[in-house]
Amino acid sequence: MSNTRPDDSGSRMPLSVRLLRGGEEPDPRFTLANERTFLAWIRTSLALLAAGVAVEAFMADFFGPELRKTISVLLLFLALALGGGSFFRWLAVERSMRHSIPLPLPWIAPILAAGGSLVAAAMVVFVIAHPT
Repeated sequence: MSNTRPDDSGSRMPLSVRLLRGGEEPDPRFTLANERTFLAWIRTSLALLAAGVAVEAFMADFFGPELRKTISVLLLFLALALGGGSFFRWLAVERSMRHSIPLPLPWIAPILAAGGSLVAAAMVVFVIAHPT
């Protein structure tokens, strides 16, 4: 499979040109830092995915089925949003660097904060409502 496609003039445009929309090649250190940040978001997404599976698989003795499913689904949706959003964040930052424009705001950080807060709130309610 080729990473190029014909444009209207019949020439082939590389996939990188289509995705990054031209611009100047940035300093490789900045590109590599952007890639490391992308991978950190992916690691966080995988950790949330593992946590969601673990809550559903191993917490039956601690949580009722409704709370267990709620926490698990919240963690899995958070993992999905971070995993998918991390690519678009990487791409937006790379485009910004190539065109020397300000970096975009990190919209996946508030999603992570809000999702983590929801899970923590559910756990607080559980701990308060179920004395040991």
